[in-house]
Order: sequence, then structure tokens, then C-alpha cells
Amino acid sequence: MERRCKQLVTSDTKVKVSSTLDKTTGKKNLTDGNPETCWTSQQGLPQIIHLVFAEPVCPMRLILTFQGGFVGTQCAVDVAASVMEPIWTTLTHIHPEDVNRRQIFQLPEDSSQGVQCMKLIFERSSDFFGRITLYELQVEGWTPQ
Repeated sequence: MERRCKQLVTSDTKVKVSSTLDKTTGKKNLTDGNPETCWTSQQGLPQIIHLVFAEPVCPMRLILTFQGGFVGTQCAVDVAASVMEPIWTTLTHIHPEDVNRRQIFQLPEDSSQGVQCMKLIFERSSDFFGRITLYELQVEGWTPQ
């Protein structure tokens, strides 16, 4: 049976970030679908984006669009099956390029019944001060039956 990927980050997805430069560049801009708005972190590493999905999901692709010069160039993608008592495991590490264009990362297929939490842990930045500017965050995949 072929699985069709869909957008997993919805209005029901809870988003937390480790820091925000100011209220005009807040976390709501990560998921508003507007290419003109962005999330910008304060300086310092690591910077973290924490997603809590409304139901278990199986993520297959991560889509990110950064501002060149403010790219999280090394990122751990951690997942947890449960919200109540999350046990975090590293799904993969990705290495975005220091460019302005949309970047798509295939995620390893997890054989579990899905995950409910995902953390993007930006361990390095192309910015000397460790700031990250992200215009687009999408997670695509499927929902287990």
C-alpha cells in the first residue's frame, strides 16, 4: 500500500522555541504559510524548535527555508513517541547549506507506530553569534492507522 505524504504541522500542532529575537519574529511565523515572515532566535547555541503533534505521525520529510547567513548548519532531529513522558531518540542529523532557498531533507523511516514530539536542535549556525532565521518549517509524512 502506497502512503501519501501530507503536511503534518497544522494549526493543532504546538510549537515551542528556545528563544525569539523580538515579537515581530516569533514562533507563529514558522507555521503561518507566509514567505514574508520568519522566526529569528536570539544569539547563542543551541537553538531549539519543539513540535508537539495532535496525534502520532510518521515524519518522512523536513522542509526548511533559512535566511542566508543565519542558517542552522548542523541540526539534530530528535523524536519521542509520547508527550506525557517523552523518551527522546535522535532520528538523524541534517546539515543545511548556508543559502536562502528551500531545502528538503528526507528523514529515515521509523518502524514505530509514530511519534508525537519532534525537536530540531540547531547545534551550529552560519552566524558568528549563533542566530537562526527561518522562513519556512514544514514536516511531511503520514498518520499511522
